[in-house]
Amino acid sequence: MRSRTSILGIVASIALLGSVIPALAAPSPRATLAGNVPPWAKSANFKGAANASDSIGFRVYLGWNNGSAVEALAKSVSDPRSASYGNYLTAQQFRQQFAPSQAQVNAVQSWLRSQGFSIVYTPQNNHYVSAEGTIAQAAAAFGTSFGMYSVDGLTLRSPSSDISVPASIANAVTGVIGLDDVAQTVHTNNIKADPNAPPSPAFVNAPPLADYWGQLTAPYPNPYGSDALPYVPRGYTPQQINGAYGLGNTTLDGSGVSVAIIDAYASPTVQQDLDQWSSNRGMASTNITQVVAPGTYNHPERGLRQDPQGWYGEETLDVEAVHGMAPGAHIVYVGSPNNFQDLDAALNHVVDRHLASIVTNSYGFRTELLPFGFIKPYEDTILQGAIEGITINFSSGDDNDESLVVGYKTVDWPASSPFVTAVGGTSLAVGANNTYLFETGWGTTNRTWSGTAWKPASWLYGSGGGVSRLFAEPWYQVGVVQDSVFAAQGHGSGRAVPDVSALGDPQTGYLIGQTQTFFATSATPAGARYSEYRIGGTSLSSPIMAGIFALANQARSASGTAELGFANPMLYSLNGSSAVTDIVDPASTVAAVRINYNNGEDATSGTSVRLRTMNQTLSLHTTPGWDDVTGIGTPTSTFVGALSK
Repeated sequence: MRSRTSILGIVASIALLGSVIPALAAPSPRATLAGNVPPWAKSANFKGAANASDSIGFRVYLGWNNGSAVEALAKSVSDPRSASYGNYLTAQQFRQQFAPSQAQVNAVQSWLRSQGFSIVYTPQNNHYVSAEGTIAQAAAAFGTSFGMYSVDGLTLRSPSSDISVPASIANAVTGVIGLDDVAQTVHTNNIKADPNAPPSPAFVNAPPLADYWGQLTAPYPNPYGSDALPYVPRGYTPQQINGAYGLGNTTLDGSGVSVAIIDAYASPTVQQDLDQWSSNRGMASTNITQVVAPGTYNHPERGLRQDPQGWYGEETLDVEAVHGMAPGAHIVYVGSPNNFQDLDAALNHVVDRHLASIVTNSYGFRTELLPFGFIKPYEDTILQGAIEGITINFSSGDDNDESLVVGYKTVDWPASSPFVTAVGGTSLAVGANNTYLFETGWGTTNRTWSGTAWKPASWLYGSGGGVSRLFAEPWYQVGVVQDSVFAAQGHGSGRAVPDVSALGDPQTGYLIGQTQTFFATSATPAGARYSEYRIGGTSLSSPIMAGIFALANQARSASGTAELGFANPMLYSLNGSSAVTDIVDPASTVAAVRINYNNGEDATSGTSVRLRTMNQTLSLHTTPGWDDVTGIGTPTSTFVGALSK
């Protein structure tokens, strides 16, 4: 029999991770916190000692009181079969029942001050104490040394051994985030029109570009069949996606609903870009709210990879995708001032202040092989969100089973969390008059035209999914996920990903507008200006679904029904129904031709011809019913109504 979900069962899955282990010497005033050292911090990767004078910012996380009751309540208020369904707590009620006590916080703060640290911030839910100091102070305080380690081409900092804290506060502490650089391995799940072309400097899609699927055909042989190959679309508009998913005639627009977007940094031009993009679509714009979560570490770090421009396109995509699906919804953008250690604080800020009823996150880690002390605080925040009735989406990833990236099959985290909605990606063909033609699972191989023939295909990217090694199979997936999926993963049952899907393939992607920096040409001067280009990835899928969930919340509010909250139990009740399109790939391979500018901007350096497939995955496959590429499928015209009951 498959086991049902339990976040508390993480400890059983990973021996002793995150538990408080008394020091061997007894009696002892200190206790060891296992599970706060990343797996890559080992002697084989050691490059040298960390600089003792370097500054460091970190958060000491405190766990919820009565954690088993927190998880039980999160389940009961989210399950339509439960008598407690929809009886959410307010943020204040949650704090009163489950937050760490002020005495516990004071004890942690007092100890940190005694070690020479500056106390920066503690949120209202007392979930963590944020502090700053030096590496030397951290080494002395946590009873360890700090080293620099080689990880995937990066040199990252980490404690070299398990950390310890005074025994008097150990029972309250669940983990410490920021001592290591594990969050440097976070990645955004968006694929620009070309994966090597960031949004700044400029990227431009090369013609021919179709207005809809099949409008233009290419004069190249089809290695997958006898049909003429189409040119890729220029990028779908909200009207095309709404038409394809049967939402074009609804009067719902998300009014009265707030959607939060969490990313790193904040694009300085996002509001004016949204205004221009909306005008070009014939839509009214909206004033977004941009927030930097307090308690984050807003100081330069020694030599760490900082890429604010690389996240500007992510924010632009997320904002314009949510607005395109729910133009009446209020958008709250919550950014962290860096891309390596503060996304956890941003999520806690959204949940603790209940800034929105829906949250979309288009980032993740390519593996679950992370310190327990990093995962557990995130999971606690996610549980609070479920208890407050907040829908939390994470994109499922853009590298299919991740085997070609990390060397083994794995799901992305936090998409694998049992209390989030993991959103996968599809390839969508929208015809003339915004009609739905067909849809496949997103899995792309690439061929290049040699001038006389197509070169051999190579794998490029595709919708992420699979089975968790960390989390047990949740109750809402029992009897839905096929045993063959677990067998194919080779490590038994577990939380399976994704849950639901929407458009993600960059070949059939979304047309966004963004201020980009162009180089000089014979026709135009160099400089920054607004332009539009096609983009994709499950970074697109997640905000699309967030916008659609906003429509459902608007309808639920109008009927006096509680907000959707954690959506998965309701979503899985729709599996196999007319509310979703069950994505089953065609027997033959679908492909489209695209032309790329070699310099990413114009034809002065020439162009190349590429052939991109739509339904070629690695070990993951679309099947009838739930599958590990698209979950239960994609929305139809009755989807919002079904979620509104």
